[in-house]
Amino acid sequence: MKTFRPVVLILLVAAAGVLAQRRGGGGRRGWGGDDSGPIYTEGGFSVDPDTVRTAREIASHSSGTPTWTNDPAFVHDVFTFVRVIYPRNPDPNLSESAGHWITDFPDSDLNLSFRVQQATSIKTDPDARVLKLTNPDLFDYPWIYMVEPGRLLLSDEEVGILKRYLLNGGVLMADDFWGELQWQGFAEQIKKVFPDRNFVDLDMTNELFHCVFDLKGPLNKLQTPSIHHITRPYSPGYHSTEYTWENHDGEECKEMHVRAIYDDKGRIMVIATHNCDNGDSWEREGEDDFFFHEFSEKRGYPLGINIIFYLMTH
Repeated sequence: MKTFRPVVLILLVAAAGVLAQRRGGGGRRGWGGDDSGPIYTEGGFSVDPDTVRTAREIASHSSGTPTWTNDPAFVHDVFTFVRVIYPRNPDPNLSESAGHWITDFPDSDLNLSFRVQQATSIKTDPDARVLKLTNPDLFDYPWIYMVEPGRLLLSDEEVGILKRYLLNGGVLMADDFWGELQWQGFAEQIKKVFPDRNFVDLDMTNELFHCVFDLKGPLNKLQTPSIHHITRPYSPGYHSTEYTWENHDGEECKEMHVRAIYDDKGRIMVIATHNCDNGDSWEREGEDDFFFHEFSEKRGYPLGINIIFYLMTH
């Protein structure tokens, strides 16, 4: 069994000496689906977007997920990973390679939740949550997550709800989307929410990169590709930390960006990790030693933990 160790990174908050065991195992491949009826995880397990409530309801398909409990007296005083269910935009001019809200589900949600609790003083919900923006429960949670939002589509109702949620103190994280077409697809939808606000690129001087793990630049050293890009022998990135970008829609997506939209008081309302697949680094713990130690351990987990800790304390 391997251990999660913050190699060349400095742990600043709680839980000194993090030595959690890595979980072994594998998972079935292949997934698909549309927005009519159940769709399927990468392990082939069906998920009904109209009834699913937590990540824990769905079987792990990668390496198994950890379980833990919290003191019953503090069950409502925990951080909850909240994944947003959204429909794909049918616009044919958008990216053909953009994915779906279910990517990396449920393993990434539960694995990152466990690591946040392990590496910081924040207690986390062991079940995580899944919901649509129209769910009234949305306002019970301060942080929500969208994966592969390159073909995000927001209805007029969702635009109004999301704007109210963000202005009232909530924050949206967007992750795992690549290239200009996917960025445009996401940014145009967020522009409907905040037509007078623009994304700002964060550089490595920002406190976010140093609040738990002291992350070292340049930013591209935090770029994580899909595990398949790194572990397939015929891939140019096979067991390499140099060839870390992916190709989408005919574009080599080499430059990683962390971008944010701020409110009038300087609080981050939307944060986007563009040209980076953090979700895969959280999901794929037990599948490949090289990917785990070089990408999950050194990049995806430290960045994800830093983002959550910074947003929840600012």
